[in-house]
Amino acid sequence: MDEEVLRHIKSILAVIPEKPGCYQYFDEKGTIIYVGKAKNLKRRVSSYFNKQHDSNKTRVLVKQIRDIKYFVVDTEQDALLLENNLIKQYHPRYNVLLKDDKTYPSIVVKNEYFPRIYQTRNIVRDGSRYYGPYPSVYTAKVMLQLIKDLYPIRTCKYPLTPESIREGRYKVCLEYHIKRCKGPCEGLQSLEEYQQNVSEIKEILRGNISQVSKHLYEQMQKLASELKFEEAQKLKEKYEAIENYRSKSTVVPPMLHNIDVFSITENEASAYINYLHIGNGAIVQAYTFEYKRRLDETKEDLLTLGIVEMRKRFDSHAREIILPFPIDVELEGVTFTIPQRGDKKKLLELSEMNGKQYKLDKLKQAEKLNPEQRATRLLKEIQDALHLRELPVQIECFDNSNIQGSDAVAACVVFKMGKPSKNDYRKYIIKTVVGPDDYASMKEVVRRRYQRAIEEGSPLPNLIITDGGKGQMEVVRSVIEDELHLSIPIAGLAKDNHHRTAELLFGFPPEPIGMKLDSPLFHLLTRMQDEVHRFAITFHRDKRSKSQNRSELDTIKGIGEKTKIVLLKHFKSVKRLKEAGQDEIASIIGPAKARLLMEGLEQKRINSK
Repeated sequence: MDEEVLRHIKSILAVIPEKPGCYQYFDEKGTIIYVGKAKNLKRRVSSYFNKQHDSNKTRVLVKQIRDIKYFVVDTEQDALLLENNLIKQYHPRYNVLLKDDKTYPSIVVKNEYFPRIYQTRNIVRDGSRYYGPYPSVYTAKVMLQLIKDLYPIRTCKYPLTPESIREGRYKVCLEYHIKRCKGPCEGLQSLEEYQQNVSEIKEILRGNISQVSKHLYEQMQKLASELKFEEAQKLKEKYEAIENYRSKSTVVPPMLHNIDVFSITENEASAYINYLHIGNGAIVQAYTFEYKRRLDETKEDLLTLGIVEMRKRFDSHAREIILPFPIDVELEGVTFTIPQRGDKKKLLELSEMNGKQYKLDKLKQAEKLNPEQRATRLLKEIQDALHLRELPVQIECFDNSNIQGSDAVAACVVFKMGKPSKNDYRKYIIKTVVGPDDYASMKEVVRRRYQRAIEEGSPLPNLIITDGGKGQMEVVRSVIEDELHLSIPIAGLAKDNHHRTAELLFGFPPEPIGMKLDSPLFHLLTRMQDEVHRFAITFHRDKRSKSQNRSELDTIKGIGEKTKIVLLKHFKSVKRLKEAGQDEIASIIGPAKARLLMEGLEQKRINSK
């Protein structure tokens, strides 16, 4: 920052008042790059210039500031609202980005002689009453469907007036004939009855469902006592419909009313804020939205922004706000509650659960569009869990397979970016080990694998995983570090008494690495273990099958595979071949091969004595 700019900034800092307000930072082009709020403008703005910032993003912001403007307001609450409006108006580069700023649907009760009730996104100041906004079209439609099931409200757009009805300008439509409307257009329904329905609908839309339910129940009992059973039955159907809706939406006791609930879930790039509004024990509104981080904003700052945004958007005047932690903000006439137990704590947990689910859903959507993102995330989790220097892009797993020492084999499978790289799989026949010695077999295979990789200059893995516990890990370590002098991290997947993968081991001496057994990371590791086990078992079965299909003809010099097939096809078995004469055999494969065969069989008979 040059001297002229610095002098200009200092001249502004010298006169900024110690009052609540908002401040704006401008770059050299005169563009607003940051908007902030403060209880004390002078203290807050000065802090950007009189201390060293740990955050690199903040340091970059300060270097770009060329001018400062500020607005003084009466209260901190006014500063919050102003900051929210300015961010939405100018979208400054270094402010958090509200990812979802579309218009939300509301339900309107039109200011008409016989009011229509429908869904809309347009707010017209004509005396009509608007309820919402609702977080989705689906939510608004569910509410409208409930209203239509309960009350016969007109859907036509006729401009009904007492004169037009009296003059018979309009005729009833299909809605009347299917009993979804009582025909006010022809004067078949009184204004008083229609307005009574509208009053009850307004109570439902306000969230006062319990009052409507109570009123319907009393009316139903009254009609039944007057022996008006048909009318009582119709009210009963309405009552049951409302109670069914209440049972699905009520999550807290009915005495909790007019309460806002906020929670926040974070990752490095975003914050997800869930908002619930409670009325008479029911969730009247629910919504989760995302803020994209621009600087190193604290969760307290982000939650404060979310509270201001949601209360303005949903026109909430709740006198109590439930939060997961304290925030340094005061709102006039509002009590902040951080519950530790009870129904309010359950409400907060419900909000947190919805926020986490939204975050998970967003992650899944992103991973569907970019599958490599999920693999990178899981590999990053492995890197963090094991404190590896590098992302484990290439992971190699080993396993042995033998039955009582016979046909001993081993296998190595390779995973690159969390996916099997089958072209890099390798099978090994154990050459130097006699008998069932898994440790010695593992030592031979690991030595062969990485001795060859060194000689050929092949890429080495970022992590080796053994299918076994501490013993197998030590065997691999002794080869990798003591013999080959390589530095490759080694982990082990240990099984429990039921032969199920139970834990990941790492370090020397090996220690269990804590991770949930139902996590995607653990599923990836067990998939690697299952894959190397499958590959080793398949190779062992193939080898054992070939050894079991061998015959005495296999080792006789001069008798090849084709000759053997011709002989066995003719004689059906080696036993019948031995019983045949040399002339008969010569007639099939020729005298020279017949002589070699007879000499070979005789030599085998002598050796077996």
